[in-house]
Formats: sequence, C-alpha cells, structure tokens
Amino acid sequence: MNIFKKILGNIVPSLRENDEEKESKYLPDKIVPLDEEFTLNFKNNGGKFLYCENEEDLNETFISILQENDWFEIEAQTFELPLQSYLIENRLLYKNPVNPLFFLCNCEGLISQDGSILFSSKQFLHYKSNELPKNIIVIGRTSQITRTKSDGLRKIKYKYGSNIPSNITTLQCFKERVSDDFLQYGIEPKNLYLLLLEDL
Repeated sequence: MNIFKKILGNIVPSLRENDEEKESKYLPDKIVPLDEEFTLNFKNNGGKFLYCENEEDLNETFISILQENDWFEIEAQTFELPLQSYLIENRLLYKNPVNPLFFLCNCEGLISQDGSILFSSKQFLHYKSNELPKNIIVIGRTSQITRTKSDGLRKIKYKYGSNIPSNITTLQCFKERVSDDFLQYGIEPKNLYLLLLEDL
C-alpha cells in the first residue's frame, strides 16, 4: 500500500499542476483592485504617478515637481480658477501666457482598464490635447478611478446631469511610441504627472 502511495504521490501532484495550467487558460484573470490596475497601466503608458495622502502632501509634491524641472518664475497655464492658487503661490505667470511650459488641471476620471485619463471642456475648454503644452500636471482623486471608459462617462453624466460638458476626451500616450501604431497617429505624447489625492 505504501508503495502505491509513493508512486501515486509523485504522479498526482504533477497531474494537479497540469490541471491548474489548463484551468488558468480558460478561467478569467484574477480580479485586480481598480487602483492597482490603473497604476500599473498608467505607468506602462509612460505616466508619472505620485500618490498624495492629503492636501498638504499634494502641495509638497507639486513643489517637488517644480524643483525637479526648474519650473519657477516661468509661464504656466490652467483654465480652472481653483488651481490658480498653486501657480500664484509659486510665482508662476499664468495670465495670458505666450509660451507656457506646463499645463495644470483636474480630470473627470481615471480609467483602470487602459491607464488613461478622462477630460472634458471643464479642464481643456475647446482646446485639443495637441494644442496644450507638452508637460501636464493632473490632480486626480482616488474616487475618480473607474474600470472602463463607459463607467467614467456614466460618472460624468451623474455629476453634471443635463449640463454635460463638451470636448470629452482621454489621454493615454505619455511616452514616445517606437512602433508605427496607426491608432496613435497624430497624437503628441505628453510628459504627464498625475498627483493622485486620497479622498476615500
């Protein structure tokens, strides 16, 4: 009896391993938390991700980005009144800039499925992404992370009701593409920093 256990004991684990390999091909992938999936896909797209626990941490991180790039006393751009305080406090020129070095904005959503960021006319007005500076600093919130673009659009509809903003678009190209991907044709990659504020 012990001989059979020894023989079968060596065979059965290998059969179990083979069964597990076969099962993994047909079962759906393990469910990854939204924030982890977004972070991974966003970084794979070439984005720079910085987590901020609170507003104080957000301010310090913003200043660190300015120091890293030597973006003091230069022209910057934002279309959102609440964000102008970041520029004023750091002596950045933002009124009618001729050649802004970076663009500061909020966003409408963070899409975990492909690591993209959802924007609307509330952030970009009528401008296309190619008409904005190459460097972008986005302030996002953990509550804005959704699985798909459809989920992000539903959140916009819920947030604005019948007054849905125009110019809804996503950005997901944050590094130079080596391959000739026709889907990325005409899209200028952005040097994008995401300051993700914890609000849950």
